Amino acid sequence: MSQSKTAGPVPEDKTAEEEQPRSPREIRLVMVGLVVTMLLAMLDNLIVGTAMPTIVGDLGGAEHLSWVVTSYTLATAASTPIWGKLGDMYGRKGTFLTSIVIFLVGSALSGLSQNMNELIGFRAVQGLGAGGLMVGVMSIMGALVPPRDRGKYQGMFAAVMALATIGGPLVGGFITDHLSWHWTFYINLPLGVVALAVVVVTLKLPKVRSTAKIDYLGAVLLTTGITSLVLITTWGGQQYAWGSKEILGLAALAAASLIAFCYVEQRVEEPMLPLGLFRNLNFTLVSIIGFVVGFVMFGSTVFLPLYQQIVQGASATNSGLLLMPMMFGMLVISLVVGQAVTKTGKYRIYPIIGTIVMTVGLFLLSTMGTGTSGFTSACWMVVLGAGMGFLMQITMLVAQNSVELKDMGVASSTATLFRTIGGSFGVALFGALFNNRVTDTMKERLGEQAVAGGGVQDPGQMSPVALRKLDPAIQDAYHHAVSNGMHTVFLWGVGVAVIAIAAAVFLREVPLRGTGKDEKPAESSLEAAAV
Repeated sequence: MSQSKTAGPVPEDKTAEEEQPRSPREIRLVMVGLVVTMLLAMLDNLIVGTAMPTIVGDLGGAEHLSWVVTSYTLATAASTPIWGKLGDMYGRKGTFLTSIVIFLVGSALSGLSQNMNELIGFRAVQGLGAGGLMVGVMSIMGALVPPRDRGKYQGMFAAVMALATIGGPLVGGFITDHLSWHWTFYINLPLGVVALAVVVVTLKLPKVRSTAKIDYLGAVLLTTGITSLVLITTWGGQQYAWGSKEILGLAALAAASLIAFCYVEQRVEEPMLPLGLFRNLNFTLVSIIGFVVGFVMFGSTVFLPLYQQIVQGASATNSGLLLMPMMFGMLVISLVVGQAVTKTGKYRIYPIIGTIVMTVGLFLLSTMGTGTSGFTSACWMVVLGAGMGFLMQITMLVAQNSVELKDMGVASSTATLFRTIGGSFGVALFGALFNNRVTDTMKERLGEQAVAGGGVQDPGQMSPVALRKLDPAIQDAYHHAVSNGMHTVFLWGVGVAVIAIAAAVFLREVPLRGTGKDEKPAESSLEAAAV
């Protein structure tokens, strides 16, 4: 069964982009640029987040604070599928380099911002480039390294993720304290120049030509739908009530845009996202698993440090270190799984194990209370991280192995997009559940009047510093409230994770493309996983 009705772009030397054997030395050199670029993409938000209070104090405009993050997130999510398609149509190297340049221009302009409106606009430019960074890394890796051999290198990316999560807040805090907040953006420039230089010099891919027209209408509809979904998850329960006309209007716009997008994609010559890809069962299933992984990972990284700071009394200064146990579990398992896949060529068992372990980790975290020790919570975090370690790279590997090589960029961007949207929904749903449970618990233990009279105007948004200024009885009640909130959040996470288990069970073991003659996509292998 064909994966797409479109003929797609044709490299000048047919499938030379993927079929030329690459020496280990050539791949290692290119990987240096890819790893640095991935570090750029992951470090930025973590570094900037630490500096946000200082930025607001300097530029003012605290009422627009959320848009500094939202503009970046929107631009990144909306541009991700477009970058993937452009790479497939016009060449991965050129589009990748373009995205790096746009990201660096946005970084430089953000550092030069003189007011909050400028910063919001320049962060959007930065996000536009960021949308192509991760997609470019994954699609270029998919073009250079056959799926069978990709496990040798995926540990690098897991290590980068752990390094960024732990080091980002530390670097951001150091820059803010000893330099100025402007350098939280300028630090991207030397890293970006290194990435550009390495990729330009070491990455050799043939030029790709495409006579097809860009699917502008599909791009607009998809961007509108993604933007609406991200705004719903960002604003819902925060700026606007979930049942407000603004949120319902965005939901209607998202539904209408995505329905129209599906209609258009079936009728254009070169669709922005070929819907035929979803006829492949494995591709559809790993997209679902990727959504759940994003849902769990982003939701956990937001609320676990809050529990550790409020209930366990951990310091917020080195907040990235609070997630080290989870990142350790993720890194170790990702390395082990990568080597095992390379050695055996088998992968189906790992998503099954990973989704089960991830679900167990979420359940264990739901048992945490006010008396849970830091060591115990760290152990449960290792379990959760291990579960995600089985899944982080395998989902991308299966997605890329499930499509024809001409659709590598679309497969990479779609997998990234599902994880991003899952993360947005995870943070939004977990946030709503957490805030409601905390508020209800505070009222149950103290009474509504006592809560307001004690200075707790918004129980779901209490900071550790503000909490320490309140009466000890209120502090104790709040500790129990946060524990109850975490219990609710992670139990719901268990329910969502069960969906991933079901999806993993139905995955099929399709042979991974190897090196040499096996690099050419076999229609029989692709069809083996098709519905």
